[in-house]
Amino acid sequence: MKKFLHITWIFAVLLSMSFMNADFYSSMTKVDYLEASKTLKFTTKLNTSHISDALKINPNTAGFEAEVKKYVNNNFDLFVNGSTKTLTFTGSQVNGESVWVYYEANGISAISTIRIKNTILLSSFPKQFNLVNIAYKGNQKTMNFQRGKEVNEVSFN
Repeated sequence: MKKFLHITWIFAVLLSMSFMNADFYSSMTKVDYLEASKTLKFTTKLNTSHISDALKINPNTAGFEAEVKKYVNNNFDLFVNGSTKTLTFTGSQVNGESVWVYYEANGISAISTIRIKNTILLSSFPKQFNLVNIAYKGNQKTMNFQRGKEVNEVSFN
């Protein structure tokens, strides 16, 4: 019985250690349509250590915001009603374990379809999962992105 308890204890320790380094790689983006200004506002939440590892830059350095801006611009594409839309970076904020990135697309009067290509951190982390929630005139749509599924489209018809 003593030997069984010892083996069980070792197994439990090894099992718990296997979960220690199991990082969860994800980003979450909230998209809100502001009808008065005909603007789509984007707020993306990233893990600070993941984005800094991918960019190979310390989040406390002066160049971090510029690198994040360039990275988001290169890894997030927006198409509204089949037309490419330019994203304007409006800022970012490092808040402990999270980096918040703010950007927008202007001049959008009506939306029938939104197509997004989101490759944020997909090349750095094979198990990365990106979630995008879109709110448009009382309708809520959710998209998810991962390796092999970098493009997604929703309809508001």
